[in-house]
Amino acid sequence: MTDLLTSIQAALGLPQTPIPFTASGALPSAFAVTDLACASIAAAGQAVVELLRQQTGNPPAVEVDRRLASFWFATSLRPIGWEVPPLWDPVAGDYATQDGWIRLHTNAPHHRAAAESVLGACADRAAMAAKVAQWSSAELEQAVVDAKGCAAQMRSWAQWQQHPQGLAVNAEPLVHFSADQHEVAPAWSGSVARPLAGLKVLDLTRVLAGPTASRFLAGLGADVLRIDPPTWNEPGVVPEVTLGKRCARLDLHQAADRALFEDLLKDADILLHGYRADALTHLGFGSERRRQLAPGLIDVCLNAYGWSGPWQNRRGFDSLVQMSSGIAEAGQRWKHADKPTPLPVQALDHATGYLMAASAICLLTQRLQNGRGGSARLSLARTAKLLIEQGPGPSEALRAEDAQDQSSQLEQTPWGPAHRLLAPVKISGTPLQWALPATELGSHRAQW
Repeated sequence: MTDLLTSIQAALGLPQTPIPFTASGALPSAFAVTDLACASIAAAGQAVVELLRQQTGNPPAVEVDRRLASFWFATSLRPIGWEVPPLWDPVAGDYATQDGWIRLHTNAPHHRAAAESVLGACADRAAMAAKVAQWSSAELEQAVVDAKGCAAQMRSWAQWQQHPQGLAVNAEPLVHFSADQHEVAPAWSGSVARPLAGLKVLDLTRVLAGPTASRFLAGLGADVLRIDPPTWNEPGVVPEVTLGKRCARLDLHQAADRALFEDLLKDADILLHGYRADALTHLGFGSERRRQLAPGLIDVCLNAYGWSGPWQNRRGFDSLVQMSSGIAEAGQRWKHADKPTPLPVQALDHATGYLMAASAICLLTQRLQNGRGGSARLSLARTAKLLIEQGPGPSEALRAEDAQDQSSQLEQTPWGPAHRLLAPVKISGTPLQWALPATELGSHRAQW
């Protein structure tokens, strides 16, 4: 735990001071997943402490609850009388090939179509399995990627260390910061209770990692506006991650919507994006254009496989990175299983999300000091390296969740009422609290 936290603190430029962790136990895994949860959430909390230290001279105390951190890395929502839709498409998952295993990620309709353009139409998992079994892992991975789909061959950590992309990720920092030369004259409009009040966060992220970051920022008072394309949907995670946000849709291929987006960006303090590395550039919103539109912008971005190397523009998700980087293979050996064994939660997504939030707050603290914006780049693959190199964690089981772990307040969502778990981090005088319930994508107008 100490090694993980100090590594993260060093990457973020935070003081390497100990942070207390309460409760005990850990998620069952070959890796220190609960330690990663605690360390990443602690870093986000410590970033708030440093912001308040600078602005008020009185840094609050911060602590993280191990049980709650573990639970939040799965899901924080507890529906009452309704269920969240399944997280996975019916044919998404791991399949045996001629020489190993591959994971197909088919949650988005166009990603499933890409896989089926290679394998043929598959009505169910049995049909998919029969077709996948005729391929070698490497050939099928490449064919699906070439078809603009998402797939990952299962590799060991040793194989990943010899792969060009694994080598590229090894050379990258956990967080890559760069400073902006534009100067603005920002003033802090927050308070101890709501330190990010008055800040506008434009959220272009999807699924889990980026939305976890913007959810944390919203819990500290930021005005978060999430933007999705017209047809995008992710029903299995929307109730979890849209807490505290307004959600709108824009088509950046349309002139009117591009103009709206530019107006939003001009007024944004923080931009979060998680598209492939070259996607915004292809849309005409590369890093230089973003700086022109919004001098002083805090620009925080992530991708799956890192920012250098042959896979820097490859589509990817947490579950695919676990297969590529050796996590699923190590889990299989740890469990003595006959198939890939991923982490018990999508820890790469969640941890990277909290590191994104911490990065944004650290950049904000610097901007309030020197008037300059800046950027931070993170990747799921680099977070995976951090976790793998930490090695195994404690084996003591977590005490089961009970009603005392939930907030007494009801969250009235469009799907029905729900409770949230209590926040996993306590910052004295600065409670994480969300003014808006989770909502459907596209339920608001694209305006501040």
